[in-house]
Amino acid sequence: MVFSSLFFIFAFLPVCMLIYWAARNIKAKNTVLLVFSLIFYTWGEPVYVGLLVFMTLCDWLLALAIEKSDGKEARRKTLIVLTCVINLGLIGVFKYTGFFCENLQNIFGFPENIPQIVLPIGISFYTFQLLSYVIDVYRKEVPAQKNFFWLLLYSSLFYQCIAGPIVRYADVEKEIHNRQTNISEITEGITRFTVGLAKKALIANTCGSLSDTLLVSDTLIASSAQTALVELSSRSVAGMWLGVLFYMLQIYLDFSAYSDMAIGMGLMVGFRFKENFNYPYTAKSVTDFWRRWHISLSSFFRDYVYIPLGGNRKGTIKTYRNIFIVWLLTGLWHGASWNFVLWGLFFCVFLVAEKLGLLKILQKIPAVFSHAYLLTVVFFGWILFRFSNFSFIPVVLKGLFGLNGNPLVDFETKTLFNANVFFIIVAILSVFPLVKKLSEKLKPKKAHTPYSYAYGVVTAIIPVALLILSTLSLVGDSYNPFLYFQF
Repeated sequence: MVFSSLFFIFAFLPVCMLIYWAARNIKAKNTVLLVFSLIFYTWGEPVYVGLLVFMTLCDWLLALAIEKSDGKEARRKTLIVLTCVINLGLIGVFKYTGFFCENLQNIFGFPENIPQIVLPIGISFYTFQLLSYVIDVYRKEVPAQKNFFWLLLYSSLFYQCIAGPIVRYADVEKEIHNRQTNISEITEGITRFTVGLAKKALIANTCGSLSDTLLVSDTLIASSAQTALVELSSRSVAGMWLGVLFYMLQIYLDFSAYSDMAIGMGLMVGFRFKENFNYPYTAKSVTDFWRRWHISLSSFFRDYVYIPLGGNRKGTIKTYRNIFIVWLLTGLWHGASWNFVLWGLFFCVFLVAEKLGLLKILQKIPAVFSHAYLLTVVFFGWILFRFSNFSFIPVVLKGLFGLNGNPLVDFETKTLFNANVFFIIVAILSVFPLVKKLSEKLKPKKAHTPYSYAYGVVTAIIPVALLILSTLSLVGDSYNPFLYFQF
């Protein structure tokens, strides 16, 4: 079940909200959310819901043991090491066993049969949440949760357990025990949800479909990689550039839409999740881009890997070593494939270059050039991210410059471009904060005026209009993936 499915929008979520709002106290409200969260997860992963519960149980017991061991540092260190071994060991088994065995087979010829392990949905997200919780208890930044079911609510809450954002326990600990909602926040939450839904259904899905048309789809690659390679190599230069551009738009709009919907649903019940995206394509450096893109993941690696390794406090060499480790892990986190490792190290190179002095140059030159630099780096980075099969990457890179013997432009690309000029403009504008700034500018400064009443009517109509348009788009549309579900 995905947030943009009609069943979720018109059945699952409304029923959950009605029962939640009817509940009279926080214990009943939490119970409603927990039950619906487990149903939601079981809907997609009936086999692996036990893994989620087991990991939460282990971390609940370990956090309590760490808290009770105050003053016994050796025991506390043993328990936190055990926590890391259990959490990272389980994600390693489920996510990386096949990758590890495949590389052993390529190098040494064994094992003969590579185990086929299904990746539990959302394991990368809820593992990091639970790990951050126990580490924060170890650091004495939060108290251990005494109620197992409330910790299970934190790890399984259907708003964000499947594809983020990675919510810190410290950020919601008080709200788990005591939270209030009002009409204003519920309205804001509904608006945020519908904006995310429209971003996903109306723009991201279309971008993804167009990208697959101009490049090649994962379905074709899976059925016949050789056929897909032949087709890809024949794409025109213009088609290649436009296809990668559509993918670049899709991956931002798809993932940020999920975060918008998660934040919106959180507001409906009193959870205030932090922003996960801050218009990353407006950045003027790679450093700034990663402060704006998937903020919860970047901050996790900063606080739980980079800083504990010494950050930039232990000399230049160790600083660059720490950056390398973080980006190696960031790549691996995204997927058990060498293209993700290469993607992570690709950004590592530019981050190191910016630390060595490039950032100072970017800050001095006209903003248009620094912005163009960032978009160019990200554009080529997404090519590495897009294709897990290495054979496709050089074909795309060469094809962008006509080195496959491919034409500059072809009839299909011309036709597709002419039919979608308006959509392309809308999609590009949607990654910039134009609507947000316009909304802030138009917001009435005085209440109880004709303008404020008119503004209120318009803002009430917008979510309804977006919901109707999104529904019309989703009816009969078979292309409705969430890209980050695979992580």
